[in-house]
Amino acid sequence: MPLSQQKKPFLKKISKGLTVSSVITGSTFLHGPPVLALGLTKLFKKSSKVDETNIQITNSWLSVNNWLIDHVLPETQWNIEVDPALDLNLQGRYLMTCNHQSWVDTTVNQYFGLTRMPLTRFFTKWELIFIPFVGQAFKILGFPMMKRHNKQQLAKNPALKYRDLEEARRACEQLLSQPFTLLNYLEGTRFTAQKHHQQKSPYHHLLKPKAGGLALALNILGKKIDALVDMTIVYPDGAPGYGEFWLGEVPRIAVHLRKIELPNWVLEGDYQDDADYRERFQHWVDQIWQEKDQIIDTITQRYVQEQAL
Repeated sequence: MPLSQQKKPFLKKISKGLTVSSVITGSTFLHGPPVLALGLTKLFKKSSKVDETNIQITNSWLSVNNWLIDHVLPETQWNIEVDPALDLNLQGRYLMTCNHQSWVDTTVNQYFGLTRMPLTRFFTKWELIFIPFVGQAFKILGFPMMKRHNKQQLAKNPALKYRDLEEARRACEQLLSQPFTLLNYLEGTRFTAQKHHQQKSPYHHLLKPKAGGLALALNILGKKIDALVDMTIVYPDGAPGYGEFWLGEVPRIAVHLRKIELPNWVLEGDYQDDADYRERFQHWVDQIWQEKDQIIDTITQRYVQEQAL
């Protein structure tokens, strides 16, 4: 192949990377300062109007990202399936679970949800508050930010456990003043083959779920939400890195959404202090995860069959 032809794909990648990075950087500097400035006013007076305006600004930022996905990354093929029983709207209140493989997962969630669901928040680490713009925006927009303590810290000061729970409770309750989607990555970390092996996970495509966060959210919000939504993300060609995604190197993405019915008993127990309830709840989450594992199997096999044709 002539050298000039070899350079074309490389130059195209460089051009795409510069376009995407320039637009996202410019959009962030355009949308970020107003969110932070309005957020500072909440130190003096809480205002639902300020919250609504910040969400509108954030959705505007997300719409720029989605425009890039549609117009600069058209080679990525999306297959989105939504359970007919799942009636989503922008004024709803939703809890969402999802498998976690890549930083791209959050972008996928935002791409799907922008025109279908309220702004998605997720449980995040308190330490992110120190990241310029991003950390402060998380706090202002009502992302539940958790201070995680290790076993040694909790052994020295058991009260830390309940302090963290109370902070999470307050953060969740603040969401009730507006429509929301609260996302919980139950695996707690991104899937890798090494982690899967170390855990001896009983699932083919998933790590073991950590049920405590979902139990807490359901305890606080369960009777006030419109649905518990389970999102499954599949990358048939392998989980991509964030840079790979924005360079258009992800050929296919599959997204499956379903509604999880909530048994009455789920909303009536105490996960922290009732061992019987905790065991029953963990078994219920295990069933959800088994079903999700099967969904991933079905989607993966469909792509394998298409590839063989």
